[in-house]
Amino acid sequence: MRFLTAGESHGIKLTVIIDGYPGGVKIDPSFINNELKRRMTGYGRGGRMSIEKDEVVFTSGIRFAETTGAPVTMEIINRDYANWEKIMYPFADKISDREVLKPRPGHTDLAGLLKYRRNDIRDILERSSARETAGRVAVGAMCKSFLELFKIRIYSFVLEIGGVGLNTKDMLNKLLKKEIDPEELFLNAEDNDIRIPADKNTIKKVREKIDLAKKEGDTLGGVFTVVAKGLFPGLGSHCQFDRKIDGILSGLLMSIPAVKAVSLGAGFFANATEGSEFHDEIFFNKKRGCYRKTNFAGGIEGGITNGEDIVFTVFMKPIPTLKKPLRSFNIKTMKPESASFERSDVSAVPACAVVAESMLAYGIMNEFLLKFGSDNINDITSSFNSYLDSINHLWKRYI
Repeated sequence: MRFLTAGESHGIKLTVIIDGYPGGVKIDPSFINNELKRRMTGYGRGGRMSIEKDEVVFTSGIRFAETTGAPVTMEIINRDYANWEKIMYPFADKISDREVLKPRPGHTDLAGLLKYRRNDIRDILERSSARETAGRVAVGAMCKSFLELFKIRIYSFVLEIGGVGLNTKDMLNKLLKKEIDPEELFLNAEDNDIRIPADKNTIKKVREKIDLAKKEGDTLGGVFTVVAKGLFPGLGSHCQFDRKIDGILSGLLMSIPAVKAVSLGAGFFANATEGSEFHDEIFFNKKRGCYRKTNFAGGIEGGITNGEDIVFTVFMKPIPTLKKPLRSFNIKTMKPESASFERSDVSAVPACAVVAESMLAYGIMNEFLLKFGSDNINDITSSFNSYLDSINHLWKRYI
């Protein structure tokens, strides 16, 4: 299975094509749209979120609310296009005074301009904008719909924004020691607009940090955790470097705009831990089969899922579009100037976490199909159940 997205931030629409999605899966458009809504929320988002109301339109691959096995095409209309038509209509006359000429440090502006030999940075920034991730969330919702059939669920929650919030190391340690439930953290996070599972005082402090950054014309990054619960041993492979599922999933998470680091399990503090403390001991009894009391490996050993939750902690940089711009230069005059400013968010960490859920769901579903087949849901389910039966003497699914 693979997907492609197309479209610009202020273009007519975003288009997504998923090729290889199995036939026979029931699809609820309201679930897809709710996932898109989750991506748009979060304290610190910019004015664009008050303009758009993302809803998906299916144009192929679904009939009678069920996938057919054909490529699935989804479209998301950009409502803001009405304000940008003179600039973004594909065959509009060029408006020279609307060119973007001052690249933003930390953005794709300059590197993309050089690579594609453009004279207007807008040719680069429109596609490199995080607006593209709306398409990824639509794909992720399709993947979640499939994974739910096999009781695999994806959760995320924010830990810090701008260095304020929960203690990342302590929370991660508790999670991997199974002292707290990721589903409970997720549900608590969904109750507030910064998606941190914390008390009101902590949430207030984070909001104050965001307000201060906004006042100063600055932006904030943050840290969040994304979890896949309900896994079983056997996805991925140790046999070749490009089949290791930790490498595959890490790459998908790193592909999200503004993500600069990814940690699997306790990788964040593995360097200061001895092997006797770090590795998850294996226990066995006839009723439960093999199990672990800890999950410092983050659910993956040797490139293969081991049946524990997959746990990634993701680090997002501050958004590079600043209302108080950094130093740059003008690509036409070659003289020093402040970088260009585009309408932007102060913080988009909660939204980034939702996008990460989608990329994790896509990666896991893809590996699932590679193992159990991909044509139709009936054959896939039969293959899946047969596999579980074959390993049941050692490992019992206890979700």
